[in-house]
Amino acid sequence: MLDASPPVMVSERVRKALQELGLTEYEIRTYLALVERGPLTASELSEGKLVPYSKVYEVVGSLSEKGFVETLLGRPARYAAKSPAYAIERLVSELERGLKMKAEAVVKELMPIYERRGGRERPDIWILRGETAVWDKIRDAAARCEEELLVAAPTLPNPLDEILYSFSLAAKARGCTVRIMVSSGTPKQVLNRLSDVADVRVRSQMFAGGVICDNREVVIVFTGEDGGGPVLAIWSDHAGLARFAKNYFEYLWNDAAKR
Repeated sequence: MLDASPPVMVSERVRKALQELGLTEYEIRTYLALVERGPLTASELSEGKLVPYSKVYEVVGSLSEKGFVETLLGRPARYAAKSPAYAIERLVSELERGLKMKAEAVVKELMPIYERRGGRERPDIWILRGETAVWDKIRDAAARCEEELLVAAPTLPNPLDEILYSFSLAAKARGCTVRIMVSSGTPKQVLNRLSDVADVRVRSQMFAGGVICDNREVVIVFTGEDGGGPVLAIWSDHAGLARFAKNYFEYLWNDAAKR
């Protein structure tokens, strides 16, 4: 006989998390019991007041559909917990897929109505002045990159090469593809260091620099006449401007020398 105590002494936070992920109280009790005690029959699950016998098959059937439980054939059949890592990963994946489908359905149906009534997207465009403001914005934009970071750097005086290396390293660590295009006058030691965190190419002439993040955010940088640090920049999350900037970057990139 199983005792009447809770099947597993887990934190209330874990129980609440399982509930928020869609498990009922009976499903939580059953899964935790199987995790702790191993395979059990329907009769054993109904002992100890875990689940009423009339609910056992409904509960294990639901857990099986959600990927938490498998049935072991035999007389009588027994039910075993699947790995928590596997079960949660599968459930989260299905929840994300369901949310994405719902979000796409909402956007597909509502956007035409929004646009017919004269609604328009209002992307931001900012003018930034001074090195501090420009580099802060570039760091912020680079920190939001999830897939691809493109950088054009006509000049890299100290400490700008260190700043570029730092946010490129962080982007690479997050799994982003990082490509950096620099001028032919860039010191060899700087090129070698940047090559550790990015695909680097060199061009003889570059008239402006900047960064493009995930084809949705762009910072276009203009330097002073002395070729020093940035003195003026344009930041925007306008999709068309980001797309144009990326196309121009690709044009220059294809004509640049591989490092």
